Amino acid sequence: MPRRTATMLASTLLLIAVLCAAVLIKVPYSAMSPGPTYNTLGTVKGEQVLSFPGKEDSGNKTSGHLNMTTVRVTGSEYRMNLFEAVYGWLADDNAVVPHSTLYPTDKSAEEVDEENAEEFSRSQESAKVAALKALGKKVATRVVVQSVVKDGASHGTLHAGDVIKAVDGKPVKNPQDVGKLVTKHEPGEDVGFTIVPADEAEAAEKAKKDPNTLEGKRITVPTKKAPDDGRALVGIQPGTAHTFPFPINITLADVGGPSAGLMFALGIVDKLTKSDLTGGAFVAGTGTIDADGKIGAIGGIQMKTVAAREKGAEFFLTPKGNCSAAAAHTPDGLTLVKVDTMSDAMDAMKKIRDDKTSELPRCSAG
Repeated sequence: MPRRTATMLASTLLLIAVLCAAVLIKVPYSAMSPGPTYNTLGTVKGEQVLSFPGKEDSGNKTSGHLNMTTVRVTGSEYRMNLFEAVYGWLADDNAVVPHSTLYPTDKSAEEVDEENAEEFSRSQESAKVAALKALGKKVATRVVVQSVVKDGASHGTLHAGDVIKAVDGKPVKNPQDVGKLVTKHEPGEDVGFTIVPADEAEAAEKAKKDPNTLEGKRITVPTKKAPDDGRALVGIQPGTAHTFPFPINITLADVGGPSAGLMFALGIVDKLTKSDLTGGAFVAGTGTIDADGKIGAIGGIQMKTVAAREKGAEFFLTPKGNCSAAAAHTPDGLTLVKVDTMSDAMDAMKKIRDDKTSELPRCSAG
């Protein structure tokens, strides 16, 4: 066999071997790619994403789009090969991250899914509050037992949904107050809680009463010693709940995480006001939002801008903390609008509606 032929054959066989190895070798990475987007003003599988049972809207005829965006990730059991990892590293619309980033080794896939679902639920609650505040409506807030640690000191005594009015006779205004008052005790000491049981709070809600106005019941809860720092614990996670002036339903399945908060809030405002928030424009965006309207950064921003533009978006509301990363790879035809608060987002929507887009605060790289 001629030397040149032998060399080419050997090179071909080596290349095949390398490619086979790249396919067969598994690496501890996962992939993120552009996911579906959903118009918060529209329907998904025949159901309105946002609805207000028993309350007619304000005669507003919404137009345009206010699309929330998502990121598609590989499953917890999927093991990426080396070829896929290299492709993902080179592609602008994909990201390769350590598998443990999406699926921590100390948590099961089910626990990760549960956390994502809880974050999604909390983001909806915050979006409702931020939207109503933007509309000038008051929202009653209460401190509640968000969850109870299994076999913890409060197990069987306190329950998820119980309203915490006071600890040791001292009124609590936010979840942080509960922890501060409990940790003043030595482990083993009892703590006095004044609560409105969850079932009574739920009944008050149905009767359109603020559970905070109900008389509380005093119960005693023992404390246990925290294994890490020796503090006194009662084994609960306090949180907040709200009493809304009317029902606000958000219907969207198979989505998790907190990043849709901003777009839900804007969708609620648009559906409850007579002025058309978008003016017919196709606006997409992302960002967490808290009850005070503060917008937070999210993960996967570059995949979300790609998904939005592919769907037809012209403007993308971008959390201030994501602006630099998003601007580094902006899809053609998409304007990145920097927002930091609900007020910023509302102002941006007005500029878009009034065709004053040159005045929009834009993201810049670096």
